[in-house]
Amino acid sequence: MSAQVDEAKCTGCGLCVDICPVDAITLEDDKAVIDEEACTDCGQCVDECPNDAITI
Repeated sequence: MSAQVDEAKCTGCGLCVDICPVDAITLEDDKAVIDEEACTDCGQCVDECPNDAITI
């Protein structure tokens, strides 16, 4: 299982997109979407998210 986004908490700020070392995160309809096959569960997006919207 890869990182998961709580859409209710995600504000679409894009910080997770910028920090992801494998480009596994995109913004769709102003919400973060994680490509589960590309995600390596490194946790950088979890640490970067100011809204605690991403969990592993």
